[in-house]
Amino acid sequence: MLRGGAPLPCYRTLIEPHTGRSEISIDRVTDEKNLLLLVQLRWLAVIGQVVTILIVHYWFRIELPLTEMALVIAFLIGLNLASLLRRRQLDSVSNTELFLALLLDVAALTMQLYLSGGAANPFISLYLLQVTLGAVLLEAWSTWTLVIVTSACFVGLTKFYRDIFMSRGYGGDFASLHIQGMFVCFVLSATLLVLFITRINGNLRARDARLASLRQQSAEEDHIVRMGLLASGAAHELGTPLATLSVILNDWQHMPDIADAPELSQELSEMQLQVERCKTIVSRILISSGEARGEGTIRTTVNAFFDDLAAEWRTNRSPARFDYVNTFGSDEPIVSDTALKQVIFNLFDNALECSPQIVKVDVRRADEDIVVAVNDGGPGFSDDMLAAFGKPYRSSKGRPGGGLGLFLVVNVVRKLGGSVTARNSEDGGAVVTLTLPLASLSP
Repeated sequence: MLRGGAPLPCYRTLIEPHTGRSEISIDRVTDEKNLLLLVQLRWLAVIGQVVTILIVHYWFRIELPLTEMALVIAFLIGLNLASLLRRRQLDSVSNTELFLALLLDVAALTMQLYLSGGAANPFISLYLLQVTLGAVLLEAWSTWTLVIVTSACFVGLTKFYRDIFMSRGYGGDFASLHIQGMFVCFVLSATLLVLFITRINGNLRARDARLASLRQQSAEEDHIVRMGLLASGAAHELGTPLATLSVILNDWQHMPDIADAPELSQELSEMQLQVERCKTIVSRILISSGEARGEGTIRTTVNAFFDDLAAEWRTNRSPARFDYVNTFGSDEPIVSDTALKQVIFNLFDNALECSPQIVKVDVRRADEDIVVAVNDGGPGFSDDMLAAFGKPYRSSKGRPGGGLGLFLVVNVVRKLGGSVTARNSEDGGAVVTLTLPLASLSP
């Protein structure tokens, strides 16, 4: 398959530069993922508290206020359910919401510590877990506020708490129990931090990768707009000389000397035909560069669009062999415009230039997508070309501007929500597959 093609017109109908909204949307998705991680961590905290309370109460036989502590656990469960419900109802998760969620977690932890020994409880260091999560998830002011709140809670627990050790005769064993509790708290905090921070970093890396992809896509589309402006300007400039050539050729055809020479007259007729074709192409460029989405479009069906397109291309290009197969099946109404038609023409032209002896086209349906596979009998893609498929100025033609055709095809199809892939066929040649969602073409 050819590695590029002639530049296409400016497709204002399909191409609009990205704005900051995409980046905002990605940030929202990342915040939602972090909120879900916070919910998961809270479930783990609920399970851990239940297990710890049962072990302390029944294994070490330290009496705990089970009713009050159970109410705190029930509060955490309710908070989780409320968080999941609000996530479904809200479009985004704000810093304030994450901050309030962590404050409620701190309040629940403080209450459990108050009921189980206060600052003497070895699990007091779980406050550091809350602060660490705040440093990762929240803005700076929220994090520092969380530091102040947890510090105040720590100080308060040194004065106000329910004593469960000394009153139960564990004075001699308190140091041993405290060390064991500190070890359990350390293992628990370290495990949760590793799991949670790893997941958060994964979310951030995914966000950064997506942002980089969007910026690259925006740069490519800006490149397309610039090329479209150049094409539109060139079309305006070519209009006058083409009209002049048409007038001169028409005058020549009526000159007696040329009228008496059949061969020369025939050649002039062919030249006039080609000039008219150039004028038609220029007109299409100007129309495409000036249309808005939905203006100048044509209501048709999938089968009619591709059948007519294949017939027109066969007539205009006269390939040696053109195998066109349409197995789309039950017809669907769509809206087409000049840009989409030119994109597919460009793929056909690429195949013909690389493989003049045969071009194969297969149109089929895959669920709710239209799939167009264009196969040629040429040498196929090199590994380097496959790796850089759809990138500008990557072409095996060895001429200036090579590679822009497929670059424009990939970007126009991407704006419609579709994709373009390339591979080498096992039977020889290359296959370029264009996939378009029916929804994007639906009237």
